[in-house]
Amino acid sequence: MERKKVTPQEILAKKDRGEKIIRTICYDYPMALLADRAGVDSILVGDSMGMVISGLSGTVPVTMEEMIYHCKAVTRAVKYALVVGDMPFGTYESSIPEAIRNACRIMKEGGVDAVKLEGGKEFAPTIKAIADAGIPMVGHIGLTPQTAARLGGYKAQGKDAVTAIKLLEDARALQEAGVFMITVECIPYKLARIMSEELTIAVTGCGAGPYVDGQALNMYDILGLFDRFLPKHAKRYTNLAQEIVTTMQTYKREVERGIFPTEENSFTISDEELEVALKGL
Repeated sequence: MERKKVTPQEILAKKDRGEKIIRTICYDYPMALLADRAGVDSILVGDSMGMVISGLSGTVPVTMEEMIYHCKAVTRAVKYALVVGDMPFGTYESSIPEAIRNACRIMKEGGVDAVKLEGGKEFAPTIKAIADAGIPMVGHIGLTPQTAARLGGYKAQGKDAVTAIKLLEDARALQEAGVFMITVECIPYKLARIMSEELTIAVTGCGAGPYVDGQALNMYDILGLFDRFLPKHAKRYTNLAQEIVTTMQTYKREVERGIFPTEENSFTISDEELEVALKGL
């Protein structure tokens, strides 16, 4: 059966049918093309590209222009997956009107199907306003990388009663505000399971255990391309980084030894044409 473009409605329908929602994170045309061919339901163009692509130490420095650039690259490649664009730090916190303008920019200029922002019930009014403006919204609670310093660093959240209650309240508030899906990152799996069972929206986990509606894992972690560190919740299915290094070393060796290129890899001219050309010098 021919695949159809995934919509927010289909994401919710998969939850209702008890089918797992498959999400990944990538930032460029070639990776998005392959992820889409593989049949993932959704691709997040995350601000983690600041770390993975640009080598930054965190996500805070990522700009709106960078986000739009990478959203454009991904949406050019994707035919079927639902593409979500991240709102960078500083683009939605100061006022609701500014948040709406920036969300509209990501949709209009980036070409994405939905927009994601980090934060709990404190951002519910902002999310509601953006959703009311006609933009499909995705939430993100738990470990929120943009505010990791306030949370005490990149570590699991909701591991005590007080913070667990807050996360449940956050999830309920985001559903009420109008998101169709949330990412819950680095929270206890029992807490994530309660969220998934209670909420009617899709709950996808990134380090939230197996009992949620789907998983969101960075493609560069899956492929072993980003080897600066591997989060506890990630799984490296292969080690393309080492395969690429080995392949490049083979290329280097063949050039050094005169193995590559051969005449078969080269363009040619007939002896007669060459003679004519030389006479014209």
